[in-house]
Amino acid sequence: MLLLPVAQVIIFNYLPMYGIVIAFKDFKMSRGILGSDWRGLYWFERVLTDYYMPRVLMNTIKISFSSLLVTFPTTVIFALLVNEIANLRFKKITQTISYMPHFLSWVVVGGLVKQLLSPNNGFINALLVSIGAVDAPVGFMTSKAAFLPIYLLTTIWKDTGWGIILYLAAIAGIDVQQYEAAKIDGANRFKQLIHVTLPGMLPTISTILILRMGTLINVGFDPIFNLYNPATYEVADVISTYIYRKGLADLSYTQYEFASALGLMQNAVAFTLVLLSNLIARKADPEYRII
Repeated sequence: MLLLPVAQVIIFNYLPMYGIVIAFKDFKMSRGILGSDWRGLYWFERVLTDYYMPRVLMNTIKISFSSLLVTFPTTVIFALLVNEIANLRFKKITQTISYMPHFLSWVVVGGLVKQLLSPNNGFINALLVSIGAVDAPVGFMTSKAAFLPIYLLTTIWKDTGWGIILYLAAIAGIDVQQYEAAKIDGANRFKQLIHVTLPGMLPTISTILILRMGTLINVGFDPIFNLYNPATYEVADVISTYIYRKGLADLSYTQYEFASALGLMQNAVAFTLVLLSNLIARKADPEYRII
């Protein structure tokens, strides 16, 4: 049963690492990776001096931290709320409905968001005009100020339900006797949540937070790519989308070496962030470790 998953990881995750060499080469497709001339750190210097890199880096950090500060606590709070639903049937229905958006591809979600916010026939604009909130339809998808809120709200809607699975599993693993002891001591539902449920979830929260730290410099390509457009590049263009445009989108002047160097630097920073997060967690709790 493990053969196919292991083969998939090896073929699609490990073998492509050979292509990292392109970042150190003057790559010519006709000559291949090994046949291309060696350029050393030239492309890394180009990355660091690129005109758009400060903007791309700032956008990546801004969107990453905004997403972490908004979506991470939202997922924890939603898990706690779902856990407090007393009616088992209603609880299962709520979980199922909240899971469903996760299984939609970002292509579908992006198209849905664009259709809802369209200035021509979008439902949101029609509603705002009908209630007198705006005088004319608003171009939300081309608004720089609106991009980040749209991105955050869409991400919350799509992934929050799926994200609570691990938290609910952690809550289910808490010893029932702790709740009984809290009740004997006079703790109401809210105090049980604060003093029993949250501490029981803390190891899981810490682990997920550490893993999320590794993505701070690696904003997901799919949501950005399906929500942004040239009008919002100034505030929406991040490292992953910039790599795509540099390495693949511009067919007249593809820079495989530049894109490879930037991707390698991005992954190195992400790995460093994971190690630092793990170190901080171990300092706070010597018995805790994920790495």
